Amino acid sequence: MSAGALFSRDQVGQFNEQGYVIEKSLAGPEICSRMLQVIREIMEPPLAPVEFETDVQYPGSPTDRLSPGGNTPRRFLNAYTRDSVFRQWARNPGVVGRIRQLLDTGQVLVSQNHHNCIMTKHPGFSSATLWHQDIRYWLFDQPDLVSVWLALTDENEDNGGLQLIPGSHRLHIDRGRFDGALFLRQDLPANQKMINNAVAAELHRGDALFFHSRTLHAAGRNNTDDIKTSLVFTYHAENNQPLAGTRSAAYPDIACTRE
Repeated sequence: MSAGALFSRDQVGQFNEQGYVIEKSLAGPEICSRMLQVIREIMEPPLAPVEFETDVQYPGSPTDRLSPGGNTPRRFLNAYTRDSVFRQWARNPGVVGRIRQLLDTGQVLVSQNHHNCIMTKHPGFSSATLWHQDIRYWLFDQPDLVSVWLALTDENEDNGGLQLIPGSHRLHIDRGRFDGALFLRQDLPANQKMINNAVAAELHRGDALFFHSRTLHAAGRNNTDDIKTSLVFTYHAENNQPLAGTRSAAYPDIACTRE
């Protein structure tokens, strides 16, 4: 990845219009392999802190830790502090420079409180994630954050890859169109109309999906025989601070200094 490379004007325009943009081959084979090696080492046995499929209780999750598949990990938390390879990626000028473009700002910070994790989706016991906006439980001065989803294995609809609703980050959706957990209600015709416009983010190893915190997205179960693995960090502008005393401010954010 070239430190000087940035998004084109068309790519920034796509993000502003659609709420996401994909950069192909942003991470090279060497860094992806290094990350996967570290992940293999923390996966067997799962190295805490870990969120298991039973914890999220999404559709398809095992009912409890003693049921079949109950020890299936979903997210390995605190990725930033787990290994230098993740820290280097999170603050890489090629990533940070693109975030600055999308947020139209100078200094940006990477959150240690939201995402900051290694996502795994295992065959057999993976669950589906319903339609939601990440900002539903993030508390900042402004609802404008960007997440970078790095595919460390290929991602598609078969193995539970992300789906997104283009332009949904620009919509003002009434609270009644979400359920109690702030997932989009699929029983409403207006919501179904939006969902029918969803697109699948097909990613290959090393591709990075940049998406807005208000962009509606979902993901199905992994119906293949291989584990799907990705790395996710979330960024915000320096002048967009988390609200004191909330989960969003639990740990200090990391400044991505200019190179």
